[in-house]
Amino acid sequence: MSITSCTTKLSALTALLLLAPFAHAERPMAVDDAGTLERGGYKLEAGWSKDDRERGLEVAAGWGPVENVEVELAFGQARDRGTDPSTRLNGIGFAAKWVPLQAETGLSAGLKLELGRTRIDERVDGTHTERTQALLGLASWRFESGHILHFNAGREWSRYRGEREHANVWGLGFEQPVGETVQITLEVFGTEGARPDRQIGVRWEVAEGLKLSAAVGRGNERSFANAGVAWEF
Repeated sequence: MSITSCTTKLSALTALLLLAPFAHAERPMAVDDAGTLERGGYKLEAGWSKDDRERGLEVAAGWGPVENVEVELAFGQARDRGTDPSTRLNGIGFAAKWVPLQAETGLSAGLKLELGRTRIDERVDGTHTERTQALLGLASWRFESGHILHFNAGREWSRYRGEREHANVWGLGFEQPVGETVQITLEVFGTEGARPDRQIGVRWEVAEGLKLSAAVGRGNERSFANAGVAWEF
């Protein structure tokens, strides 16, 4: 869940933003679902994202090693043209999701641990590394009609150039089916001390396991968007 653009001194959550949505949620959402891949299942994802004047590309892979557990590894590159010269970012993220309560209808719930590291090249002030961690509680309610409501809440920590920061984070998401292969996604999410962001998106399953997605959003005096492809097998 990317529930938190890049300035000369980056915020505590920049590394997680860079890797979102791969380490956080199923594209194109920022709010994660309380669900995992089936045991022995895999997924591959790739996409493009923007946040204000930052543009980035991401790739990720996920695996279900045992029942109710999913692990993910993500890589991302981005450039923030809001600084002069532009700031370059290279990140890697790992996530492990455990969802012991899973139901086809009704409540599903679990936890997610996220770790991230971003190399930040400010071009003028050298290269520095930001490290981040997050622990999130996940809950989803699935209706017989196919609608799904998601809720996330947790805490994120970061360390950058010797300074430590932390913040509580939250998110609320909704999936609206349109036919058998298309879902509209609506969500609102935020960070402690900031106003919430809002996002709307669409996900289209073009073939079994193969999905295309895109979303746009706005909040905190900036716009953001993402588009990508995901394959589960």
